[in-house]
Amino acid sequence: MWEIARSWVDGWTVSRRTPKPVDTPWGLSVDVGLPTQVVRHVLLDTDAGTARELVGTVTEPTTCVKGFLAPDVMAPWFSPAWEPIDPCFLMAVELRPSTVRAPDGYTATTGTADGLVSVRVLAADGQVAARGQVGLCGTACVFDQIITEEAHQRRGLGTVVMAALTEAAIEHDATTGILGATVQGRALYETLDWKVLAPLTGFTYRPATVRPV
Repeated sequence: MWEIARSWVDGWTVSRRTPKPVDTPWGLSVDVGLPTQVVRHVLLDTDAGTARELVGTVTEPTTCVKGFLAPDVMAPWFSPAWEPIDPCFLMAVELRPSTVRAPDGYTATTGTADGLVSVRVLAADGQVAARGQVGLCGTACVFDQIITEEAHQRRGLGTVVMAALTEAAIEHDATTGILGATVQGRALYETLDWKVLAPLTGFTYRPATVRPV
């Protein structure tokens, strides 16, 4: 489980083009460098005391802490200055060859660059109807940012994206797929034989702004 969790972080950094994760006493840290998320700390098999120490040292707004525990377990470690992130799930699957069949009027395209596989499903007018990407990390790979535009939903395009990404990942010798799924995304992935390994709970530091009198 922790090996897969570590691979999820590794592959996520490939997908998001961030620096590689750094080992820490609590797990891993990633310098994301975005206004919405400056740093991401991922807890790996961390005890409550170590986690509380980490939380107590955070001073940078939009710092994120994620762990593979239920929200009610992690919530007591955080002050009201921390906001919970929508619940997610760590999921994995043994990759198997998939047949890619885009519906009539749609075309799937695949590209690979620097360990990142990208798939786009184009509508007849050339607009992107669905997309997704995979960060390759050894024999594991991380599926990320699987999105179907609202006007094209309920046409199986998410499944097309997953199948195309799976085929490309296998061609690059990946054997295990990993992802962090939202509640809505979990329903799709379970139909494709992905299994939930653990909850994926997160909190973001958003201290109240102190205004001068």
